[in-house]
Order: sequence, then structure tokens, then C-alpha cells
Amino acid sequence: MFLGNMKKSAHLMLMLLALMSMMLISACGGGEEEVPEEETGSINIKGSDTMVHLVSSWAEQFINAHEGIDVAVTGGGSGTGIAALINGTTDICAASREIKPKEMELAKEAGIQPVEYVVALDGIAVCVNPENPISELSLEQLKKIYTGAYTNWSQVGGPDEPILVLSRESSSGTYVFFQEHVLDKEDYTDQARLMPATSSIIQSTAEDKWAIGYVGLGYADEAADRIKVIGVKETAEAEAVYPSVETVLDGTYSIARPLHLYTNGEAAGIIADFVNYCMSVEGQQIVKETGYVPVN
Repeated sequence: MFLGNMKKSAHLMLMLLALMSMMLISACGGGEEEVPEEETGSINIKGSDTMVHLVSSWAEQFINAHEGIDVAVTGGGSGTGIAALINGTTDICAASREIKPKEMELAKEAGIQPVEYVVALDGIAVCVNPENPISELSLEQLKKIYTGAYTNWSQVGGPDEPILVLSRESSSGTYVFFQEHVLDKEDYTDQARLMPATSSIIQSTAEDKWAIGYVGLGYADEAADRIKVIGVKETAEAEAVYPSVETVLDGTYSIARPLHLYTNGEAAGIIADFVNYCMSVEGQQIVKETGYVPVN
């Protein structure tokens, strides 16, 4: 009888020990650490050629911090990017101009709700060939050059040489902004050579002694050894102001504008993560490093 009781006690003790072991293992997660799920997905960004360098720099650093995320960046112009947002072929549109009322109507018809984020500022630099003696022009002179009223450099104090006018194509946000703010919404001269990308304007200006073009501030800084950026005067009597981070921020450089990202509805998930990164301290440092002007 005593021996039977001992066996029962031993059996009960073993059961208690087994139960305690199971509870301990459960509390410790089975001795294995939980591994967080890797964030995966892709983001497609399309639009402004002016912003391609900036957005690509953001994308590179964002990918480094999010190994499971792929970000594809392509240009084509602000209008092209906005069209892609409307037809649902891009997650984010990069635009160097605001979306137009007509585009908003088309978006509404397509069930798209564009939401705007101002992520940087940019100054549009007017550039000529380094051998051109002209170093400054007034807004009125620029308007007359780009509308065709002036066709020779002698009309603005330069040598007797024809002016080769370079412009972006009409799908470019820079084309639209320059037309609205410098040409007072008048038409470009039909003699203007429309270029497919900012890089094309830089190359043509560097190669043709009598060319004039306009490019984003970041591109102008990068090509400083190939082109000459000229000062712009608000009026004929005013002091010429050169584009820079400082003159864009303080408002003294007149040909400046905000740069935008557009999403369909409020950004969410990894798209929100990307937009937030662009606006972060690190993201705005990239804005400065690439030659644009931070908004934060």
C-alpha cells in the first residue's frame, strides 16, 4: 500500500514537472525569437524631368533602408506624370507645376483623387554658352527673346549674332511655368527648338555659342563647367539676382516654384512611407545636396 502511494506521488510529480516545463517553454516563445515580416512591394514614380535626379536620390536611399521595396523612377515631363496618375499607371506623380483644373476634372471622371505634397522648391536658371558675353537679362528681355520679338543678341546689348532659343517640350512642367511667369502666358516663338529633356538643353547650350535655355537649379549646378548661368532682373533698373538656395528661399529670385508629389488619395502603406521619407530631415538634406531648396 505504501509502495503504491509512492508510485502515485512520483507519477503526480512527473506530471507537474512536465506541465511546468510546457508553461516555461510557452512563456519563452519556444526558445525562438519572432522574426518580423519583411516589408515587400514596389513603388512606381513618373513625371517631371526636373525632379528625376532628386526623386532618384530619394529612391536610392529609401531602398537601402527598405530591402524588400523596389522603387522605379522615370521622367517624361510633369504632364506625362499627371496623365499616368489619372490612368492608374503610376503610384506617385512627380510634378514641377500644380495640377491643372482640366486635369482635375479628368481625374474625377476616372475616379482618381489627386492629393498634393510640396516636397521642395526650385529656381529655374537661365543659361547661355560660357563664351557669350551676356551675363544678365531682365524679365522683359527674356519675354521678348522667348516670344520672338528679339531674335539677335545685339538687341539685348550683345554681339550681332542670331539667338538660338531652347525650350522644353509642352508636356514639361518647366515649359508651362516659364510660359506663365516669364512670357505672361504668351506663346513661345515658333523658332524655339523644343528639347525632350533638361540634359538636351544643357548639351545644346554647351555646344552652341549663341544658344539660350532654362534648366532647374540642380542641373545648372551640376553643369556649371559647361554652361553659364545669368542673372535675372525684375525690371530694367533692378539689380540682377542669380538663382541659389538663398535667393529662392528669400524670394529675391523671381523665377522659382514649388515641386510636388501627387498620389491618388491620401498616401498609405509604403507610398506614405516614401512621401514621409522625402519630407524627413534626411530626405530634406538630400534636397539640399542635389541642388534644390528644402521646405523643412
